[in-house]
Amino acid sequence: MNDQIHKASEGNSSCSVKVYGNELLSRTQCNILRGVAILGIFLHNYCHWLNLVVKENEYTFTQYNVDRFTQAMLHPDILFPLHILSFFGHYGVPVFLFLSAYGLARKYEKASSVPSQRVIEPRLIAFGEATGGLDFIVSHFLKLFKMMLIGFVLFTIVDALTPPSFHYKFINIIAQLGMFNNLLPEPDRIIWPGPYWFFGLMLQLYVVYRLLMYRRHWSVTVMLIVCCWLVQAFCDPEGEIINRIRYNFVGGMLPFGAGYLYARYGRVCSKPAYAAVLLLSTVAVVVFSYNFQAWFFVPLFVCFGSIAMVKLLPERGTAVSWLAWMGSLSAALFVCHPVIRKIFIPYSRRGDVYTGLLLYVIASIAVAWVVRELMKRIPDMHLK
Repeated sequence: MNDQIHKASEGNSSCSVKVYGNELLSRTQCNILRGVAILGIFLHNYCHWLNLVVKENEYTFTQYNVDRFTQAMLHPDILFPLHILSFFGHYGVPVFLFLSAYGLARKYEKASSVPSQRVIEPRLIAFGEATGGLDFIVSHFLKLFKMMLIGFVLFTIVDALTPPSFHYKFINIIAQLGMFNNLLPEPDRIIWPGPYWFFGLMLQLYVVYRLLMYRRHWSVTVMLIVCCWLVQAFCDPEGEIINRIRYNFVGGMLPFGAGYLYARYGRVCSKPAYAAVLLLSTVAVVVFSYNFQAWFFVPLFVCFGSIAMVKLLPERGTAVSWLAWMGSLSAALFVCHPVIRKIFIPYSRRGDVYTGLLLYVIASIAVAWVVRELMKRIPDMHLK
């Protein structure tokens, strides 16, 4: 299937692969997917802080959460939309992982030079390739660090001024700055703000991509996915072991690997086919959320369904343009939304649920726009 993927135009911001003259994913479609993903993430991260709202199964599988979700669906109340966002919104993360791997394959690999039969290319073990791999990892560390540092500084200031304040330990700060806090014990207790575990996850996946996946046979990626699934499959669904490993690349390998394989071997489908994928994926996301072993594969169906959805959207329109704009804002919104959440969550906890949520949404988007403009003016960090 490699010969079906044509060489796409060079450019850092391009996110399209052309298959027989059709775009596998256009730049606009990628931005729409980012927009949908960040909306799910930043709304979920607010809703699941509310005491009366159903909690998600993200790092562990808790039957109690599934039962509460079922009751919320059978007996809808005024919080019904918040239950949905809290239970499913975190699946925006797998969409980001999918798009990240897709973009890496697009940017750093060309279809004509990807080996189709050999597992390892001899030149990958050369000293020059090893040096290039280190440069790749350091470069992406610095890109992540630039984003994370802005948000972390803003958050620690706001956190100190809005009680209750988190008691940081020295190792917590160093681990956050080094983006390895998700490797430490009890990550859900020491990572503050909570969403910033994602930076450590992305750094690990960049390392996995460059050292294990880059220009390798597709079977290497499949083996990584299978191994990571097996590690989780035999864990206690509610235990600390699965909680820890799902904070790390083991928990994100499935959508990341799927995005990489999609970039290399994906093909454009017909509208009816995308409609069928969207319908089946939506059903699978709900049904598979009720079983521990099936739950591991929900992120894959979320990614499939998201791609199908964006392929069914009209090329133009207010909603499409707005989602694409939100996608262009996604990095800044991810960085700053924990800061705004800390300020406005008391409104909702006092009973003004939707008032606090509305203020949070407006303020987060506005501040994200300012942060994005600020980030544009900060020069990228490069090693000499």
